[in-house]
Amino acid sequence: MLYYSWLPPQRWYVRRPSNGHLTFFIWAEFPELCYKRMMSDNGRFPQLVTTGTAYEATRLVHRVRRPQGDEPHPTVVMLQGRAGNEDVMWVFARAVPANWLLVAPRAIYDDPDEGGYSWHLPVSDGWATLATFNEAVAQVTRLVEALPELYGADPDQIYLMGFSQGAALCLALALDEPGRYRGVAGLVGFMPTVSPSLLATAPLLHLPVLLLAGTQDERIPLAKAQEAATAVRAAGAYLEYREYDTGHKLNGAGMRKLTNWWAEREAMRSK
Repeated sequence: MLYYSWLPPQRWYVRRPSNGHLTFFIWAEFPELCYKRMMSDNGRFPQLVTTGTAYEATRLVHRVRRPQGDEPHPTVVMLQGRAGNEDVMWVFARAVPANWLLVAPRAIYDDPDEGGYSWHLPVSDGWATLATFNEAVAQVTRLVEALPELYGADPDQIYLMGFSQGAALCLALALDEPGRYRGVAGLVGFMPTVSPSLLATAPLLHLPVLLLAGTQDERIPLAKAQEAATAVRAAGAYLEYREYDTGHKLNGAGMRKLTNWWAEREAMRSK
């Protein structure tokens, strides 16, 4: 069985190359090797941005993979889960068509409990609300606004993909500015607590949303994933929701569904 997961604390990256043999890498010890292996299918390596014009414009450390071909580029902003960083989402990059621009920012807070970085400070009572993500929404929005000038992103073709807490942030961003994004892929995540009155206005009307959940998820209970699906439907989105017999990760079937969903986005864009 092949799994695609957030890396900390497991820090394993697993790849099945064309010869069919599984390859295991310890991310913590060999991050550059992991990147080269992940990008070897298309020969492009994600650039780390910590200084310079791009950093000054976004104020977020990030990695970016610029595609070949003419601008503007359809774009996916990939948002890490709790205790991750700008590296961890690249395990899902192979699901996205090779001619798309990919950007993965580092989350904005040091995580005091698990290490790495997170999109909001720890919540002591219950689950995060939309307001909990306000600062993250503001900072990621600034990043998104800078992408056309920095990297040739198509402002009319911006998509979001997030894992766990990052999936919740994707939904918060879409609810904040419903017209800015063309689609959302949420991987083993949840919906921030939101008022029914907001959902009743159908803020996500016709927005393509993919939500993938693990029935054995030890971090995001299945009931929370199902609540997210109910809320997204109530908000008017065009939702595809799938459950898989796995934990807080994607199994092979989930990864195939994710790949197919992105291929459908490419096909619709190319019409």
